[in-house]
Amino acid sequence: MIMKNLKYIIIVLAVSVLGLSSCTDLDEKVNDRIDATVYYQNEASVKGALAAIYNQTSSTLAGENFFHLSEYPADQLTWRVWNGGQWGWDEAMKTVLSWHNWNSESTIIQNAWSGAWTAVGLANLLLTDFESLDAEALGMTQEKLNQYVAEVRTIRAWNYYCLFELWGGALPLNVTSGSDVPGTADPDWDTSCKKIYQFIADELDQTYMQLPKEDGSRATVNRANQAMNRLLKARLLLNAEVFIHEAHYDECEALSKQIINGEFGSYRLADNYRDLYSIDNVKCPEVIFALAAEDGQGAANAISNVRTMVGMWYGYADYFGQSYDGIGAWNCVCLVPSYDNSGTVLPTGGSEGAKCFLDAPYNDKLGAPYERFDDRDIRKQNYVYNVTTKTHGPGMFLKGVMRSNFGTGDILKADADRDGQDLVYVDQLGTFLNQGRTLEVVMSPRWGETNSGVRLVKYPLYPNDDAGGFKSIDDVQFRLAEAYYNVAECEMRKGNSSEARNYVDAVRQRYFTAANRAAALSVPGPGFTSFDMDWMLSEWGKEYLGEGNRRRTDLRRFDKFTQGTWWFWGRATEPGIDLPAKRSTKYEWYPLPQSALSVNPGLIQNPNY
Repeated sequence: MIMKNLKYIIIVLAVSVLGLSSCTDLDEKVNDRIDATVYYQNEASVKGALAAIYNQTSSTLAGENFFHLSEYPADQLTWRVWNGGQWGWDEAMKTVLSWHNWNSESTIIQNAWSGAWTAVGLANLLLTDFESLDAEALGMTQEKLNQYVAEVRTIRAWNYYCLFELWGGALPLNVTSGSDVPGTADPDWDTSCKKIYQFIADELDQTYMQLPKEDGSRATVNRANQAMNRLLKARLLLNAEVFIHEAHYDECEALSKQIINGEFGSYRLADNYRDLYSIDNVKCPEVIFALAAEDGQGAANAISNVRTMVGMWYGYADYFGQSYDGIGAWNCVCLVPSYDNSGTVLPTGGSEGAKCFLDAPYNDKLGAPYERFDDRDIRKQNYVYNVTTKTHGPGMFLKGVMRSNFGTGDILKADADRDGQDLVYVDQLGTFLNQGRTLEVVMSPRWGETNSGVRLVKYPLYPNDDAGGFKSIDDVQFRLAEAYYNVAECEMRKGNSSEARNYVDAVRQRYFTAANRAAALSVPGPGFTSFDMDWMLSEWGKEYLGEGNRRRTDLRRFDKFTQGTWWFWGRATEPGIDLPAKRSTKYEWYPLPQSALSVNPGLIQNPNY
């Protein structure tokens, strides 16, 4: 595994000096860079430079800003405020994402943009360097050098894809390491989108054959490999209607089937889904590509800080038996609630007799993520870990009464608005203590309490041992299940629900025991009466819950991001804030930050802003 076996050589040049904000800073200069003829002495030095692009990509794409922009505006996770609307408020920095009322001055959009170009700029610089290298003089083959070039181009294409998903046709095409700063790819939004789309597609098509092909040894999991490249291309094709108003579902399906059939490497679906998120996940045959993480190195803090920790309370170590240096519990993020706030208020928070958003009078097809899971689904349990056998239970949530030592010890206590009370997580969100605002049947994420919302533990917080701990779990970004769901959706769009079910069931059968599997798979599950497009969208959500994909992978492609209703939309009120059942389609894309426009006159703002 390149990322774990190589030191992260972030060469003095890498992050701070590259003009990697070059799309926003017209005056960026490169002054401290080590000359390429001095640095590159052998193949090891090339690998060291290559490691830098993986490390920077980890910090950017698996870091918190892209996670915020992809999850909080969607229907599964929310940034909720508590303690009378004060803690976690931060001048609505993240709440605006849940409310869909951001603008070009919004902090998270600015932060995401500022960091987004670092990996692209580094890739451009490395490609310039690599093109000048003499493979034989460095003691390596030309074929190996070509592979390294293909890795950088593929990783750059992935970074561009993620930027494209957020800012669309407002992006520049910055593909050289020169000092010239490009403007938006084309003055016309749709033309610009097509140029960027084609650039990504061409980069992927031109490089995949030079990449390593997984042979079952798992040696390529932390490297850009053929299957990762092809799955990214399939992702681009699947979302082509969003990007360029063209349907490419047949191409997506054909490519996804090639991946499933092993044409780009040896993979298979995992029998135990926990293998995807545990310390040895690089050995899991379903994992196609994962960003390497190792406690104390590189981007481990950036990666681990945003997964699981976002929902953990300040006393989480009492439950998990371990705290972690360099990262902290946020207690700000929870699942979107499955129930309203009606009924009789309970002393520990929440209420008895509340109505589920899946049922009348709501009948929501979106949101309510916890109750979307069938009660027979093994994931719908609290997360536990056996410290003696070092094995994980199948559950991935925290709900109800919290006890120390993975639910076996004393009842834990809450803080803030429920300081000293038993900590009981409820699948609701509201001011049950009437603190800050009187309780209403449906309230927006501004008005939670310290125990509001079910918490997600997909990446397990288990104690450090010789094998490592939570911060050393590689971050899975591409896995085989996506290819199966691609095919399922493409079949569903053709009206072949039976074939779509076959591909979805190939994945979800692992979530049920042998005794109840057939019965569970025979029904669409809570909130649905048929196997239709709404069901397909829900299955995407359950499979990728909390993985930073919901806005990208699902809602926009199904025209539900601004046009769908869940939880508080059209039901809650906020002074001076409009929370309609359907929002303006301008929020389908993010605006360029005003600071970027100020320093780069060639950039053209998203026309809707």
